[in-house]
Amino acid sequence: MSETVKTAAVPVAEAVEEQWFDNFEAGEYPDDLYDYVGTAQRIDDFAAFDAAVEAQFRDQGYAVVRRAFSPSQTAGALQGLLDLIDGRRPDFNGVQFESSSRDILPTLSPEQKQDYVRKLNAYVEYDDRLKAIAEHPPLLAVVTRLLGETPSLFANQAMLKPPLVGREKPWHQDHGFFKLPTGTPIVGVWVALDEALPDNGCMHIIPGGHREARPHFTRRDWQICDDQIERQRIVAVPLQPGGCLFFDGLLPHGTPATKSPRRRRALQLHYVPASVAQISKEEHQAVFSGEARGLTC
Repeated sequence: MSETVKTAAVPVAEAVEEQWFDNFEAGEYPDDLYDYVGTAQRIDDFAAFDAAVEAQFRDQGYAVVRRAFSPSQTAGALQGLLDLIDGRRPDFNGVQFESSSRDILPTLSPEQKQDYVRKLNAYVEYDDRLKAIAEHPPLLAVVTRLLGETPSLFANQAMLKPPLVGREKPWHQDHGFFKLPTGTPIVGVWVALDEALPDNGCMHIIPGGHREARPHFTRRDWQICDDQIERQRIVAVPLQPGGCLFFDGLLPHGTPATKSPRRRRALQLHYVPASVAQISKEEHQAVFSGEARGLTC
């Protein structure tokens, strides 16, 4: 199978007064919503991704690679993000700031500003170091294997959990954000650029929870209802810099708010079969929107 990746265009959200701010505010959630019963199984490197690991991915919806990228690749990708935040590419407008920074952003130094960034969107074509991560041959070999055909890079984001102020990302399924046909295989890849631990907002997942689409509601975010989360099955995914998580587009996952002084920055990539076409908003809502299905939360 070909390991050539095709890049799909992803629209960047409209800027607000030349800046893009998070539309959601931090909200209260149950104290035990991210309690976990264990940590994710993992393999050492891409070379260890064998038939048994593929079977685990099919059955549990995830696979973790401990050392996916070298220290130099990881440091280069991180510097690429910082350069984009610093405005080294004036044509890039994909930086989203925490809503709490709206009034103070003009007063922040470049060093301070990076700690109020929540997300970067559609950055791959703006930095060669970041593009190299998305097109890393061993990574694409795994994605091609999981999709069964040539992958297309459907979305690329950097997910930042700023120290002390980074809000929760409630439980959700990523397919719930994408207008793609039900049954479309989606492989997400989450690459840690800092040490990601439970106390600074590492990924939390529900193994085996990827077998059906779940209704989502607009509450603290676009999310699954808190009372629909199987808390006795939650697994944390701590990662060292350069480690990565492969996950199915229907795998429920979330990250708790952080009160840690340590940064937690990560790249998130989503690949789909190159042959897939998008569906209408109405078709998508009929599957994922709880309100459209007449449900309550």
